[in-house]
Amino acid sequence: MYGGPLQNVSDFTPSTFLVILVLGSLTVSCSGKGISHMTQDQLLAAIEQGNPPTIVDVRSQSEYESGHVPGARHLPFYALWSRHEEIQAKSEDPIMVYCEHGPRAGIAKFALWTLGYTTIIYLDGHMSGWKERKLPISNDAGKNPQ
Repeated sequence: MYGGPLQNVSDFTPSTFLVILVLGSLTVSCSGKGISHMTQDQLLAAIEQGNPPTIVDVRSQSEYESGHVPGARHLPFYALWSRHEEIQAKSEDPIMVYCEHGPRAGIAKFALWTLGYTTIIYLDGHMSGWKERKLPISNDAGKNPQ
């Protein structure tokens, strides 16, 4: 039975929170400035030319350590709300987020959007596509420890 609007955060169940995140991700996917996706070739060219967007790997620490896009900073998707300053980007700077297949990047995009970042880009194919194409992978886990 419907008891009216949610009165406080403790009224949120895990499934309510999940629904909000999914709906928020869908909303955010349609908002923002400029491009919303970048191909692997576009990102690789930007890296090689020395002008990539800020790249954020939102996977787990072990996934990051096993190999990531060169120049990517590691910040797990679940930590973005509390640690977003580690990205070291202005709110209007382009920020690329990727995970292995896409869902965590969607949550990351939503989190960054709620924090005021306006140009959040997905990597087409995410890390699975990057690996499948055998594009350059960095294993410099010590460079950006969590």
